[in-house]
Amino acid sequence: MMKKEYRVKDNKEFQYIFQNGKSFANRQLVIYFTEEVDQDHFRIGLSVGKKIGNAVTRNRIKRYLRQSFHELEGRILPTLNIIIIARQPTKEMNYFEIKKSLLHLLSRQSLLIK
Repeated sequence: MMKKEYRVKDNKEFQYIFQNGKSFANRQLVIYFTEEVDQDHFRIGLSVGKKIGNAVTRNRIKRYLRQSFHELEGRILPTLNIIIIARQPTKEMNYFEIKKSLLHLLSRQSLLIK
């Protein structure tokens, strides 16, 4: 389970990361991130819009994303604040596909520890 303090919860923080962060995407996910130099663990915020599906579907996608981050915990740079926005195709995807898509993005953007 992902600890609560590793989440970006606050709307102000979301806005800050959207406005000041770098962003990149693939077909399934959009990622915004900023770096906090003095942070000793990365933090994530998840956004799955209503267009993607009902609450059950959206919660499933968020669960898959949190679990992916949990499994990648040791490999992600600790200075990052990351926001993930799920796109339409994620509603058809299983856990492994979502994790693979996430990994692909993080490694392409070199946000993983070498």
